[in-house]
Amino acid sequence: MKIKVNGKEYSVEKGVSFLKFLKENGYEPKDYVAVEIGGELKDLRFNVENEVELTLVDKKDKRALEILRHSTAHLMAQAVTELFPDVQVGVGPAIENGFYYDFYKKEPFTPEDLVEIEKRMKKLRKKNFPIERIEMPKEEAIKLFKERGQELKVELIEEKSGPIASLYKQGDFIDFCRGPHLPYTGYIKNFKILYSSAAYWKGEEDNLQMQRIYGTAFFEEEELDEYLNFLEEAKKRDHRKLGKELELFMISEQIGPGLVLWMPKGAFIRRKIEDYWVEEHYKAGYELLNTPHVAKIDLWETSGHLSFYKENMFPSMEFDNMEYQLKPMNCPFHIAIYKSRMRSYREFPIRWAELGTVYRYERSGVLHGLLRVRGFTQDDAHIFALPEQLQEEIVNILDLNFKILKTFGFENYDVYLSTRPDKYVGSLENWERAENALKYALEKKGISYEIDPGEGVFYGPKIDIKIKDVLGRSWQCSTIQVDFNLPERFNISYVDQNGEKKQPIMIHRALMGSFERFFGVLIEHYAGKFPLWLSPVQAIVIPVSEKYLDYAKRVGNKLKESGVRVKVDDRNEKLGYKIRSAEMEKIPYLLIVGEREEKNNTISLRIQGIGDHGEMSIDKLRDIIQRKTNLKLLDYNIEKEVIN
Repeated sequence: MKIKVNGKEYSVEKGVSFLKFLKENGYEPKDYVAVEIGGELKDLRFNVENEVELTLVDKKDKRALEILRHSTAHLMAQAVTELFPDVQVGVGPAIENGFYYDFYKKEPFTPEDLVEIEKRMKKLRKKNFPIERIEMPKEEAIKLFKERGQELKVELIEEKSGPIASLYKQGDFIDFCRGPHLPYTGYIKNFKILYSSAAYWKGEEDNLQMQRIYGTAFFEEEELDEYLNFLEEAKKRDHRKLGKELELFMISEQIGPGLVLWMPKGAFIRRKIEDYWVEEHYKAGYELLNTPHVAKIDLWETSGHLSFYKENMFPSMEFDNMEYQLKPMNCPFHIAIYKSRMRSYREFPIRWAELGTVYRYERSGVLHGLLRVRGFTQDDAHIFALPEQLQEEIVNILDLNFKILKTFGFENYDVYLSTRPDKYVGSLENWERAENALKYALEKKGISYEIDPGEGVFYGPKIDIKIKDVLGRSWQCSTIQVDFNLPERFNISYVDQNGEKKQPIMIHRALMGSFERFFGVLIEHYAGKFPLWLSPVQAIVIPVSEKYLDYAKRVGNKLKESGVRVKVDDRNEKLGYKIRSAEMEKIPYLLIVGEREEKNNTISLRIQGIGDHGEMSIDKLRDIIQRKTNLKLLDYNIEKEVIN
């Protein structure tokens, strides 16, 4: 029987496994993880029954890591069931950068448990169990897992399996899974158990609370080490940790989960960001709006939110015999303002922006510091445009978008164009016009993008921009959405040049997404070292002893009069302690003063994260700080061109 492998023809016996084929034809089996036949991945243990053309999937293939990690998840489940025989096994997929497996266990896994699980995994790996696919009738599979006491697996098989169930076996461990997997547990070498957390069975709050164990795996030890170092750096930058240490924000159980309290330093930075945002929007031809936090329930019925979004909205409230709803979106309010009078085509485009606080009922299991909250402020804008203005308006949005992101140090992006889903509103003609306008804008700006087919929202296509931070992590940030739904629902119109009523096109647009999320990303991007223009305290004057405190205060006052945000450390503490304290606060410039500095009317400069720079005049330092602040420069370096 003939088969083609990577374009080369071979003669093989019917029923031979690909694993055996590799061994008999000069291939190194451990270099490969699967085979691809007709776009479908198969195990290396898959038997050749017909003449086929296939491609070998090696470790360099981007899909290979997913197979490795899925197999490692099974290895972890095998270890857990051996150590904790009464545990119920849930699901264990590969995910970005790793894998997890859910288990039902009355008591949470302890850190010591995770250490033992990893040790057991290493023992099981060394036994080099074959990982074998087994197919059996669905009813037999149900019976098998009932006998093993695995009721959650029974539930999954009843819901997801076809007439024939696909199982995988390694040693005494059997799992319900479609695969593919590696051929032996011995192929799994470089892995690490990371942490555990709570999760709900099938993601539903009313279901069992599961224990989810996360891990990661790589083919090469160096890759694993690199990733673990990355995790350590990410841990240092965790916005929740730094937010607490730097006193930027807090979340109080007394106030409620997912509701952010901005502390003085965080509120100052937020205001600086808001001021910059407002300034740039006025320059770009926007007008600002301000709308209430609640509205009568009728508004949300008209907008469709009660039909499409109710599960993410807080319960309504009733007073004065009327029902009101906390707003999850700002757009219906902007439309209400649009409808306050008839609009003429001469007014277009109409660009309205708002820093509007909205409220969404995020489930407790997904709340995460500033990144996932229940009350947040969107940098929202809505543009009402004539059809012939659509393309250029999207170009203008992209220009403003990238200008603002660049100011904060984000210049690397992943950009996606999401097209029409199966369920949509509006005409095909409008969808085509909108998608073409989005493509036109991206291509005019020379922006590389990927098509995300069918992932547009029901009311229109969209552009999503994911920014990359200094660690290379992607964060969903900006979105530009064309909407046919709300103009129709609210029956908005304008009078064209012929005196006829027409419906405008509406663009939803957020550049930062939400201030809370964006602020959290900034904390991690900067590792808490905010650029000079955002720093609540730009410089701190530290006298070497109390003898020079008066001079330190004179230096501080002179800088303060020039608009520099400065404070004087007048505590009766040792110099080293004061310096360490200022470094911990991540204050950009430390100005050390003593006898020499007072005599020369100078300061000795120490730069956050860099170290001692030397003696400098107060005027020169003032000029540098003012220049860096005005230009919104991101680094603290004292550069020659800045000094000159």
